[in-house]
Amino acid sequence: MKHTISVLVNNRPGVLARTAGLFARRGFNIDSLAVSTTQNPDVSRMTIVVEGPDAVLEQISKQLYKLMDVIKVLDHQDEAVVTRELALVKVAAEPALRGEIMQTVNIFRANIVDVSEHTFTIEVTGSAEKIDALITLLGKHGIREMMRTGRIVLSRGPRTA
Repeated sequence: MKHTISVLVNNRPGVLARTAGLFARRGFNIDSLAVSTTQNPDVSRMTIVVEGPDAVLEQISKQLYKLMDVIKVLDHQDEAVVTRELALVKVAAEPALRGEIMQTVNIFRANIVDVSEHTFTIEVTGSAEKIDALITLLGKHGIREMMRTGRIVLSRGPRTA
């Protein structure tokens, strides 16, 4: 089962390494990791996507609280959330195919953020499924480079943690 976990931590050096190390020591591969400061510059939010049994990940969540600088741990498994990813995709864009690529980009509400003689660089935000679908369609043109941010998530509604 895939879990999306938010960890609020004090914004200090070494916190990320200690947190990621906890997952590594237990043999879990982190599928996605995004870290940024919150509305409070002294607090950072880590969004960690990891796959594993519910019981084991519940234990890891409890162990996260034992780490210095961890403020709060939220497993978003059973709640309504807003989820997004960002991807930059550099695709081969020969002149004869540019119109087709631009139509595909528009359908996905993505943006062409750079144009060169032989490539487009496309920015797309949305769910992982939306990004995967766009990448699949662009793949036939030849993807030269690609980078994804990983998942970020916020709970729906009034929660402020």
